[in-house]
Amino acid sequence: MVNMAAPATEHVRNIVLVGQDGAGKTSLAEAMLHVSGRTPRMGTTHDGKSYLDYDDEEIRRKFTIGTSIAPIPYKDYKINLLDTSGHPDFIGDTLATMQAAEMALFVVDAVAGPQVMTTKLWREAEDMRLSRAVFINHIDRENADFDTAMALLHARFGSRLGPVTIPIGVDADFKGVIDVIRMKARYFEGGSERVEDIPADYADAAQAARDKLCDLVAEADDDLMMKYLDGEEQLTQEELESLLDKAIAQELFIPVFVGSTIIEQGIQGVMEDIATYFPHPRHHGRFRLANGEETLVDETGEPAAFVFKTVSDPFVGRLSFFKVISGVLEPGMELLNARTRKKERLGHLYVMMGKENTDVKSAKAGDIIVVPKLNETRTGDTLSKSGEVAIDPLPLPVPQYPVAIEAENKNDEDKLGTFLARAAENDPTLSISRSEETHQTVITAMGEAQVETLLARLKEQTGVTAKLVPVRIPYRETIRKKAEAQGRHKKQTGGAGQFGDCWLRIEPNPGGGYEFLDEVVGGRIPRGFIPAIDKGVQDAMAEGFLAGYPMEDIKCAVYDGSYHSVDSNEMAFKTAARIGFRAACEKADPILLEPMANLDVTVGEEYAGAVMGDISTRRGRIVGTDSNDAGETVIMVRVPYAEVVTYTKDLRAITRGSGSYSLSLEGYEPAPVDVTKKLVEAYQAARAAGN
Repeated sequence: MVNMAAPATEHVRNIVLVGQDGAGKTSLAEAMLHVSGRTPRMGTTHDGKSYLDYDDEEIRRKFTIGTSIAPIPYKDYKINLLDTSGHPDFIGDTLATMQAAEMALFVVDAVAGPQVMTTKLWREAEDMRLSRAVFINHIDRENADFDTAMALLHARFGSRLGPVTIPIGVDADFKGVIDVIRMKARYFEGGSERVEDIPADYADAAQAARDKLCDLVAEADDDLMMKYLDGEEQLTQEELESLLDKAIAQELFIPVFVGSTIIEQGIQGVMEDIATYFPHPRHHGRFRLANGEETLVDETGEPAAFVFKTVSDPFVGRLSFFKVISGVLEPGMELLNARTRKKERLGHLYVMMGKENTDVKSAKAGDIIVVPKLNETRTGDTLSKSGEVAIDPLPLPVPQYPVAIEAENKNDEDKLGTFLARAAENDPTLSISRSEETHQTVITAMGEAQVETLLARLKEQTGVTAKLVPVRIPYRETIRKKAEAQGRHKKQTGGAGQFGDCWLRIEPNPGGGYEFLDEVVGGRIPRGFIPAIDKGVQDAMAEGFLAGYPMEDIKCAVYDGSYHSVDSNEMAFKTAARIGFRAACEKADPILLEPMANLDVTVGEEYAGAVMGDISTRRGRIVGTDSNDAGETVIMVRVPYAEVVTYTKDLRAITRGSGSYSLSLEGYEPAPVDVTKKLVEAYQAARAAGN
């Protein structure tokens, strides 16, 4: 049995399970844990008894939210299964985890076929140069059809996919698989596997699959390929098995397994082929450094590891999930963080299985390990002995779904802020900001589910209840005409009074911001009071004129006025300036400006028309279209930001989750009359109510 604590690099297999929600990724991991003897029973998600989906929110929602690790001892190997989320809101965690693996095993439902997230993650795996395999799950379900599932996979992902197992029976009649590599029938019953000869009525299907397998695998060796193509000889069993690992690592062949995780059929063969043919870290472990160079996993090099995931455990504290790149890590070792240039001491090394941790004395290159309480280390960081090793972190999706958050009890605002800051440190796809203009704390996430999960964990871990409110749109106000007005403030209260008098001229200053000019001559207003007039104008602009939004791009000149030798002071002239500015605005054609967004929407051609139609209902303007390397349509749009604040949710609905977009704010444009009217009325109603 392999040493689970510190296996040799060649005996480690890091397999990331990816695919659509509901395809059975967690069930596959649970089945492999049980069949291997790692767990005493088959963990199940539907009843909350999963070893891997242990988080309260995962149990409640019945799907994986964050990556769990399932280390499995199998013969002389340690298989690290990385069970990831198939929900689009948590794709950042999935992508970061994929960087720690050498192989991506895509789980596909036999009835539904490859779905949206399967396709998205397949492209990501290609970009990462990850070897790939497929497990067709739920072949025992009604309407499951292996040939149809294979046809869909070929249509979506190409002809290099080939079955290494085919089902014996389908639907309720499914009872085992044919191992195409070894040309045997395999049945799993009563906790053990039975291997037999292939049934006669499956001989032709098995041979056809075998021929396809040999066709693809032969390309891994030029000499054998020429003999094979010339018909001189067939690949021997020994030749086939010797070439499989090379063909898989070079992506010449993508193996497809079939089975049912619920009844644990087809699982044993998956584990056997993972151990025998899937690439090990040194074979396939190539990492791009921040300086543009590349490095290979090396057990003899200096100790170095990178963090692909960070979580905050309420009992243990911060946990950093590492992929060891080189050397050997040991407890007590000090490593230097390439980003912070600070040393971190490795107190403990854990092997995790779900939420359970086991102390180990070392971790070799290629393995995955968890280290607690590294307070200065974040997801994407690299730690090494010299501090000179820095893995270039994978670019993650930019969050585009903003919501404002408030504590129900104002006394809990500090707790809320601390929790959110820690959450953002752990999750690179979560952004927290505080707007000084709108006085809101804004969470920008990947979608609703991510935000809802955050709120639930806030309540669970801190006892704080928070509520979500709409994000306030940062409108602006300005003027379109030149105007003049007098501002006069006189107040007598029995003692010293207040007197300030100034004449202001305001005019549009497009793109120039705010400018203040002193044109007073002849001492009509003493120089000492001019700054107070400037301040009064700026205060009035900050308050807005139409709907309470800041005013911009205005040039203001004070050119005349008067003062009182006793009653004039800075406060009086500041007040007079506010009065004069508002009076001038009445005559200067004030308007409301709305923030504009540049939106690039990427969708399949079949959704382009629906997306363009939806954009037009949002007052958007199509400024161009293009196509990308994947054959998708890219629609470039100029649209009011207020119309696309929640576009993440809307685009998913239109495109069934397949669309994506990038958004950037750029400039302001005059708001339509109906929008202005609505905002002015809301502002006036709020003022009348004393808000």
